[in-house]
Amino acid sequence: MTAGVRGTPARPPRPSGMMDVARLAGVSHQTVSRVLNDHANVRPQTRERVLEAMRELDYQPNSAARTLVTRRSNTLGIVTVDSTLFGPASMVYGFEQAARAAGYFVSIASINSVTRKSVLDAVNRLREQAVEGIVAIVPRDSGMAALGAIAPGLPVIALGVGAGKEIPTVGVDNAAGAATVTQHLVDLGHATVHHIAGPPGWPEARERRIGWRRALQAAGADIPEVLVGDWSARSGYELGQHLAKDRRITAIFCANDHMALGVLRALSEVGRRVPADVSVVGFDDIPEAPFMIPPLTTVRQDFAALGRRSMELLSELAAGTAPTTPIRIQITPELKARESSTRASR
Repeated sequence: MTAGVRGTPARPPRPSGMMDVARLAGVSHQTVSRVLNDHANVRPQTRERVLEAMRELDYQPNSAARTLVTRRSNTLGIVTVDSTLFGPASMVYGFEQAARAAGYFVSIASINSVTRKSVLDAVNRLREQAVEGIVAIVPRDSGMAALGAIAPGLPVIALGVGAGKEIPTVGVDNAAGAATVTQHLVDLGHATVHHIAGPPGWPEARERRIGWRRALQAAGADIPEVLVGDWSARSGYELGQHLAKDRRITAIFCANDHMALGVLRALSEVGRRVPADVSVVGFDDIPEAPFMIPPLTTVRQDFAALGRRSMELLSELAAGTAPTTPIRIQITPELKARESSTRASR
């Protein structure tokens, strides 16, 4: 109760303001403003005194007001499809961590389906928040087509999407990763490698299929018919049942680890041993891959590196120092050889 006024509830403490910070630090409010806006003309001792006063008072700066003054929101946007798939979800996390480490806030606009309208609507929502740049994680051909229609004036890059002429891209070299894991099986003495690909319209699926084919062609091996899944363990299981019937098959490359998990189940059900009878490999190196039975040979993507390189490219675009030619940055993935692949039995 407030003293002297019975029955009147006490007022909550007033939030600390810039003048309170200035008073406690013994500086002017203009100096506090310079510290908030990271101005260079502030002595280190003064800056630390102001920051200590902010911590003591639990001062929360008004980001909207600061945006009006500095013309910078210090916020980056992510457009992403609403998906639980390991790759896109990990790219969101990798970029978000890199952005926060660089001192940026992150705003995410999720979409349910990758269409021109949904992508452009999401971009416009982020524009309304005055974001300084946008990363689009929409791994479909339709997503790249939509990004090409974005009005100029805002740095935009595509993360994990195939090559584009208008939009700079950062991603994993899926073709190289697929070729490496396929060559791994060829080097183990397998006459050829069967492939369960990802769905149509996904650049990742197409690029991994290209890498697989190139490795077999370079080895002079037969190129089997491609089976097409939908990234799920169920589709891997159903297609694995088909492959398990052919006793001549000794090696299977799945375009992601979840489909490989389904293949492992299908082979086990008919008594085909992995890797003694059939070697199985995947792509992604999901956290569960080392704990599958047997531990899965796969291709690891460095999502932290993707996030950092995306941040660097956005900074270059915002500063006008990026090349004017089409930009496609690719990070080479890493083979993780485990017990699910071994030498072909003679």
